[in-house]
Order: sequence, then C-alpha cells, then structure tokens
Amino acid sequence: MDRAQVAEGLTRFLAARTGGEVRVENLARLSGGASRETWAFDAETPQGRLEGILRADPVPDAPTIPGRELEYHLIRAAWDAGVRVPEPLWDGDDTFPVKFFVMRRVPGETLGARLIRGEQYARAREVVPFQLAQDLARIHAIREAEHPELAALERPPAGKSSAEAQLDYYENNYRTSGLDPHPVFELAIRWLRQHLPQPCEPVLVHGDFRLGNFIFDETGVRAILDWELAHWGDPMEDLGWLAVKSWRFGGKRPIAGVGDREAFIEAYEAAGGKQVNRQHFLWYEMFGNLKWGVITMTQAGTYLSGRNRSVELAAIGRRTAETEIVLLDLLEGRLD
Repeated sequence: MDRAQVAEGLTRFLAARTGGEVRVENLARLSGGASRETWAFDAETPQGRLEGILRADPVPDAPTIPGRELEYHLIRAAWDAGVRVPEPLWDGDDTFPVKFFVMRRVPGETLGARLIRGEQYARAREVVPFQLAQDLARIHAIREAEHPELAALERPPAGKSSAEAQLDYYENNYRTSGLDPHPVFELAIRWLRQHLPQPCEPVLVHGDFRLGNFIFDETGVRAILDWELAHWGDPMEDLGWLAVKSWRFGGKRPIAGVGDREAFIEAYEAAGGKQVNRQHFLWYEMFGNLKWGVITMTQAGTYLSGRNRSVELAAIGRRTAETEIVLLDLLEGRLD
C-alpha cells in the first residue's frame, strides 16, 4: 500500500473506532521484511493522542505466517496473560484490501549489541533475564482451551513429539540443501536423536524468543515482538533458543548475553513456568544451535545459487562455523 492509501484508510478506521474527527500525522513505513507492512503513526483523536502501529499483510490474499488476524489474537492473548507486549487496540475490517490491525507503539531499543554494551543500560542488564523469565512463563501458561482463536497455529503432527518434529524438519533441510557436508552437524543430529526428550503437553511457544526480538530501555524489557513463529509445542524450545550463543551479541553470559542459566531457570519456575529438567534444556540449546547453523548454511546456499544476491545472506552464511564450534563444546559437556 502507498502512503496516501494508508493515511486515508487509517484516518477513516480510527474515526470509526474513536467516535469523531481524527488527524493522522508522522506516518512512516518501517523496515520489517516482505511478509508484512509496518507503519508508525501519531493521531489526534477524540480519545486523546495515539502513538500507534499499523500491521498489515503485504498484498491481498497472500498466505502469511501466522497472518495478521492470527497475530492480533496472539498479541491479545499475551496481553491478557500479563506478558509485556504492545497493547493491541483494534483488529482490522474491510478498510484496506488486506488483513491488518492497530496496536499502541512502544518506545525503546531493539538492537542487542546496545543492551550488551550501552552504559545507560547497566540497570537493564541486571533485570532483563528475570523479566524475560516472567514473560516466558506467562506465554507458556496460555492454553488452547481458553483461546480457541489460536487453534490454527501449527502443532506437532499426530504421533510425534514437538522435539522430534522440529528435528525432522531441520535435518531434512540440511540433507536436501545440496551444500558441502558438515560432520559436526552429523554428530549433533545423532546425539539429538539418541537423547530425544519425553513428549509433553503442548503449550503456546513464541518460537523466536531472543535478544533482538524485544524492545528494551533503561528500565529493562518493554515489549516482546516478532510472533511470526508462534506455535503449539514444547516450552523448553523457547528456553533453549534464548541461550543460543549467536543471540548473545557478544555478551559473556548465556541468557541473552546478560543472565545465567540457573538464575534464569529459578526465575522462570518461580513465575509459574514448568519445572525445568536440565537435560531437557540442554537438548533444546543443542537443537537451537543446530537449527541456527542449518539456517545460516541454507541462506549461504541461497546467495551462492544466485537466487538472491543479498549481502546480508552472504554475511549470515559465514557464521555456520560459529555454530559448529558451539555444538562441539556442548557435545563435550562444556557450557559457557
């Protein structure tokens, strides 16, 4: 959608929702990938000034995951559960030819390296791990029986645990990539097959819970973002992914670069999260590093094939070796 179309439609939509004349200002499209459009705006409304975000599908009837309507319901369920998320204000209607919703804008920062290094974030570094543990426990407390609107989210196929289904998916991606073999990945896959955790009751899993996907300021976490990979699965998946070394952005501690495993686990359990089996956690930390390694490898393949000559893909492709080093450490029982 172009700026004029968004401005006109958004003005009409907000006027209908707030009961009077609306003036939209400072409308600007934000970066955020091809799978969605994100527009920031300010608006003067009969209910006061609104600093908002419009999230929309890119083109009519385009299949997106999870889709804007489902994304709205995800954020609404998280908001109702007490998770730090942007306040979801209104689900969309037929104002635009695409699915959309409006939420309140949250000020702050998302760049992980700034949390790790910024002097102004010293206090935030102390509290972020505990805030993340609270938010994760609240996300995992959301149940499908209480939120039937989330039934369309992906889930493990019948007869397979979430862990096995996830491992199958990424092993298949690795083996069909057509790129050079990676013996370390072979060792990791073998270990993961031999140590599959027991199946558990599926809960809502964020799917990309990590540093870089939440807004923070000097006080700590302000809002959890990026719900595109949410699904029903094993809660330990989120814990293991948060500990993946690549998501520490140079930080020396395992949880988002600023927290320790045991303190985080204790905070997660104290906030109502499932009791954490350390081997279960380790399985998903190992799997998370393998998963990211396979992603880096396949993105390098996309660049090398010429399908997409993005320099970003090439740079990500150079990081495969980093994940192999981490996997070797984990296989040897060396945690950092």
